[in-house]
Amino acid sequence: MIKKVCVYCGSGSGLGDFYSKGARELGEEFLRRGIDLVYGGASIGLMGEIANTILTGGGKVTGVMPSGLFRREVPHRDLTEMIEVSTMHERKAIMADLSDAFIALPGGFGTVEELFEILTWSQLKIHSKPCGILNIGGYYDKLSEFLTYAVDQQFIRAQHKAMIVWSDSPAGLLDKFAHYCPPMETK
Repeated sequence: MIKKVCVYCGSGSGLGDFYSKGARELGEEFLRRGIDLVYGGASIGLMGEIANTILTGGGKVTGVMPSGLFRREVPHRDLTEMIEVSTMHERKAIMADLSDAFIALPGGFGTVEELFEILTWSQLKIHSKPCGILNIGGYYDKLSEFLTYAVDQQFIRAQHKAMIVWSDSPAGLLDKFAHYCPPMETK
């Protein structure tokens, strides 16, 4: 059963209100299902949108942030729990340990790096938790094309590409998580 989900997303809001709206909709779906949020701990951008939505609705939010980022990422001061760590590596490991599943919303280098690291851990059987992309406004369409190309070029196996659960709706993504089966074959 999924009780805590780690969300990777931008500390920026992106171009267009629909990204922020999508983050809020995911937060509302977490509230409906009684799911707690684990995330990077910032109060700005999509990170702030989802955290504020869940907190306003009475849900629980755990932030994990390296002390060196406290000035740049503007830590959220009203979280249920803020875990301060020393390094980004420690941040990602704690977020993974606390979470039952992982979702990427739109974001930049950090978001994509965290998504690919957690997918790699799944591929290597370090965990067997669902990993998904909430493809708000088609943001990740080009990534999907790239992954298909990587399969065609035999750098990624089709069953590993299939580890990524895709949806353009929060409810659809979480419904698919309920039926997730990790691939049997390792890298």
